[in-house]
Amino acid sequence: MDKPTSKNKSNKPVRAVRPLRRPRIPYTRAEIAEIFRRFSVQRPEPKGELEHVNPFTLVVAVALSAQATDAGVNRATRDLFAVADTPEKMLALGEDRVREHIKTIGLFRNKAKNVIALSRKLVDEFGGQVPRSREELVTLPGVGRKTANVVLSMAFGIPTIAVDTHIFRLGNRLRLAPGKTPDEVEAAFLRIIPETYLFHAHHWLILHGRYVCKARKPDCERCIIADLCKSKEKTTDIPAPLTPLPPQEIGGSQGAV
Repeated sequence: MDKPTSKNKSNKPVRAVRPLRRPRIPYTRAEIAEIFRRFSVQRPEPKGELEHVNPFTLVVAVALSAQATDAGVNRATRDLFAVADTPEKMLALGEDRVREHIKTIGLFRNKAKNVIALSRKLVDEFGGQVPRSREELVTLPGVGRKTANVVLSMAFGIPTIAVDTHIFRLGNRLRLAPGKTPDEVEAAFLRIIPETYLFHAHHWLILHGRYVCKARKPDCERCIIADLCKSKEKTTDIPAPLTPLPPQEIGGSQGAV
């Protein structure tokens, strides 16, 4: 018996829309595990480069880092956090004085407003404490998914992938976690990263993108995964492997992911 075909108002058959297929990546599970194993050897205890003293100052620092460098944010926040390291102190400082502290950062006027609004919401709705869930964090002014994920990881030890420009570039350039949006790249990385390495993967990827696989030109000669890399932009003569590596630290299939 034929399956019924759905129809629209004009009584014409309507074809079912197939869900988009995930891009097939050119790495085996063993190769992916080896990439992150090498990152773990290179940087056993990676640290974020934004200076902070508690979850509140971390939220503020990450929110301020949008369209700014970590070094630039650190220069601006050292004096700010010395006098205002809690939401209550930030509110007492006031928007004008916050603006003076961060005026060297891009978009400082709007960011100063967000810092005050964020502080007020923390005091009024969360008892002055930074919430521990992504759903609550993204309700804070100036806090998006990326900022929330950084806070969950760095402040509360919850494994996440916060997709900034570096991680977005790596996911697509290396063909490890291709995606058209940060959310797609985040989901793709979460599917492939072995659980053993997930907690530090965020920092490994950021640091690799910042200092080695740079935006203008990747420094492949200094890259510890150059022999595994299957990027079309690779500048070394080291060929990527044509056959799967032996399984390492993971079980299951050796086939492509």
